[in-house]
Amino acid sequence: MKSIYFKPVMVISLLFALIACNNDGEVRDIGVTAVKKLYEPDNGKDVALQSSASATLYFEWEPARAEDSGSVLYEVVFDKADGNFSDPLFIVASDNNGGTNHATITHKQLNRIAAMAGVESAARGTLKWTVFSSKGINPVKAEEERSLTLTRLAGFADIPSQLYITGDATEVGPDLSNALIVKKITEGEFEIYTKLTEGRTFKFVNAVSGTPTEYSLSGEKLIEGGTSAVSKTGIYKYYLDFNIGSFTTKEVTKVNLFLNWSQRKIELPYKGLGVWELTNHTISGLEGSDNSDDRYKFRMESSDGETEWRAINNDSKPTGNDAYYYMVERTNVEQWTNNQVWKNPATDGWSGKTYDILFSLHPEGAYTHNLVIK
Repeated sequence: MKSIYFKPVMVISLLFALIACNNDGEVRDIGVTAVKKLYEPDNGKDVALQSSASATLYFEWEPARAEDSGSVLYEVVFDKADGNFSDPLFIVASDNNGGTNHATITHKQLNRIAAMAGVESAARGTLKWTVFSSKGINPVKAEEERSLTLTRLAGFADIPSQLYITGDATEVGPDLSNALIVKKITEGEFEIYTKLTEGRTFKFVNAVSGTPTEYSLSGEKLIEGGTSAVSKTGIYKYYLDFNIGSFTTKEVTKVNLFLNWSQRKIELPYKGLGVWELTNHTISGLEGSDNSDDRYKFRMESSDGETEWRAINNDSKPTGNDAYYYMVERTNVEQWTNNQVWKNPATDGWSGKTYDILFSLHPEGAYTHNLVIK
């Protein structure tokens, strides 16, 4: 059977079975009636699935009755359109660990079920569902069954909870155990800034041991299996969305410290693993407001144009709090950007001081930077 049971239901089923036995071990009063009527969703309902984690579909049915007048357990059972529920695709316990006559099933669960029924990514297909009632054993199929048409998400049915990049084109090489983790932005969405070498291959995987699932890039699609390559050696940002099976990329060509008043740019060389760093750099030649205005941010140049990395909301001197240095990328590139820049820790200007400047987009931890006066 290809169905999946939830552990709480198994535990409750065992308890029900034990309660149903008398002192001599004989089973008593474990019969239940079949559910006579399904309420929701309507027969033939057509649902375009959504990638939001909060997107759900509500199922409800008429309660069954137990011979002992006690509680009844319910499971929503799915099968192919031509199936007879003898070997169902998937079984989901109703709400309250199977104890209520309704179930709230997420669109992502339904997406996986549709995939099990053979519905391709982004395609539309029909399956059917019914309800089984029981006291934990001997489930009884409802008298009614209904069809449900689903338009699958364009992405993957099984979305990785973690993602890594590996291959001889990467900074960490092809050894799977050394694969570099890709930053998880939200459910199904990942991104990474990393250097890749032309003439070699890389791929994404969902684990760093065993036989992980592998993913690669094909055209504008994110696909399972295969490998990818870049046309030139460079530092790249990859954003991957498994919910819709797509990706975007850009080549990062330069990262600069930007001093707001003087508009001086100080380039930071790429150190590796998503980190740019300039050490022992002396700033000189600034006078007046160019020197004394302490506001700064970062500018990134890429194949998509120029963007800025700034604070979310900041208007104070460094406090020693790590979050002071956290960064977000902005597309509005302007000299002045109200309260979204940092301030030089010095009180007497930029010139005549030697700095260590760190700009980190390492996938583990927050995007951050540091500005240290030597």
